[in-house]
Amino acid sequence: MPASNLDAPSGTGALLIHGLGGTEYDLGSMHKVLKRAGIQTYSLTLPGHGGSPEDLLSVRMEDWLDAVTHKYREVAQRHETLHVMGMCLGALLAVELCKRVGHKQGKLVSLAAPVFIDGWSTPWYRGLRKLVYRIPGLAARMRVEEEEPYGIKNELVRSIVKAKFERGENFHYRWVPLACVREVDRLRNAVTRGLDGIACPTLIMHAHEDELTSVRSAHLLHDAIAGSQLVLLNNSYHMICVDNDRDLVAATVLQFMDRDPAAAQSPRAAGRAAPMGAADVERILGAYRDSLLAGEFETLFPLFAEDVVWTEEGDSPVSGVYEGRGALITLFSRLMDYSRNTFAIRDVGQPALAGRAIAVPLRFQVQDGADVHEAGATHTLRLRNNTISKVTARADEPEAEDALWRRLAAAAGHEPEGDAMDEATLALDANALPDAFEAAVIELRSLPAPPSAAVVIRLTAYEQQARHGDAPPAAPPVADARSQIRHAAWRLLAGLPADQAQRRYIALVRRLDAGD
Repeated sequence: MPASNLDAPSGTGALLIHGLGGTEYDLGSMHKVLKRAGIQTYSLTLPGHGGSPEDLLSVRMEDWLDAVTHKYREVAQRHETLHVMGMCLGALLAVELCKRVGHKQGKLVSLAAPVFIDGWSTPWYRGLRKLVYRIPGLAARMRVEEEEPYGIKNELVRSIVKAKFERGENFHYRWVPLACVREVDRLRNAVTRGLDGIACPTLIMHAHEDELTSVRSAHLLHDAIAGSQLVLLNNSYHMICVDNDRDLVAATVLQFMDRDPAAAQSPRAAGRAAPMGAADVERILGAYRDSLLAGEFETLFPLFAEDVVWTEEGDSPVSGVYEGRGALITLFSRLMDYSRNTFAIRDVGQPALAGRAIAVPLRFQVQDGADVHEAGATHTLRLRNNTISKVTARADEPEAEDALWRRLAAAAGHEPEGDAMDEATLALDANALPDAFEAAVIELRSLPAPPSAAVVIRLTAYEQQARHGDAPPAAPPVADARSQIRHAAWRLLAGLPADQAQRRYIALVRRLDAGD
């Protein structure tokens, strides 16, 4: 009887390997991102994980390698193309796996591989652990604690992780035995040998500020693996899949796997909403109120839909449309960064129906120089499928609040980007726009006070985008540090039409001229 076509390998898969003491959480939303791009994902719980740290005492490096090899062979039979990706310890295992099996069925992605344990937060006595290994039984009794910053630069994400630890959630071990670190050291030594035998396309991603392992690890892999691509990140620590650069990591991985980077962004949910009763609404509103009053932004996240849209009305550095639950990290981080962590909700009023939405009045306070500024706002919520799907935040006194956040942003060293446009700029006729733009370029030179360096960078980016379109992929090789910064700011505007760049330039110059 002929074999069924259902048994034939098809499509593209990806094997994702987590880090030491961790779970799939180490790779953030990478599973969802890849699935949205049409790649079937697979994972495994490494030996010694998923229980308690003591389970790691008897685990050897070979146990991890045998486990990932067995999973690889199982999955490889199902797909024509199979990519391998790992984070931290998982990256070391992914590299060693590809050497072991001669992987050519797909690509290899190494994320923050700790070939060297030499990051900025590792203690000076880290090298002494090898002496401890020689003392029988001592390494098994010693613990390596998981401590702040938990590999995360973003303060809000870090607070979420800290809250999970304090609640005792089993998403990551709080410590690992030193005996287990010895096995990681053995694996690190194995990884450095035979790297020239890796024949599959390889992407290596690493953060400049990785506190566990310096970029020396990434450079070693890049230099030894022929044809590999190296991407260094500027705004993360070790856990790059959940830190500030998480969206860039996801988009880069998708592009490397020949998928549309746009799949890194969660699409709007479709379909009919699930029914919600009065008790469901009361529960969500109560949790929303309690989280705001407690200042525990991390407990807000489960309340929001994955594709939530938060609109912060106004014309200030925090104004804008934040799409997706991950984007709320940016919003809340700005509120805390600009206010120097003084922003606090003081009171949440009684919710009221506003058509199909629910209006929630609140009062907040923030330190404004020597004074404490208190004001009101209204959050209008839309609920769907037992989650908050939409939030519109409107200040009671919009102009006063815009001025407040501009002051706070400037005082904290964060200049407004000037993306919001005044009505006069928006109303400029398309035919008059080029002349108005050139007039703004001239006006900038005659301002009573020169703008800050940050604003100059932003204005330069707008002008470049208006005159030349999208920036080239890389700055000139001989560019100095200032030119590289300006080029990076220009690249952030990729896709912005020339007329919009002109309007944003004009609006920002007008704001500067008005003294904001």
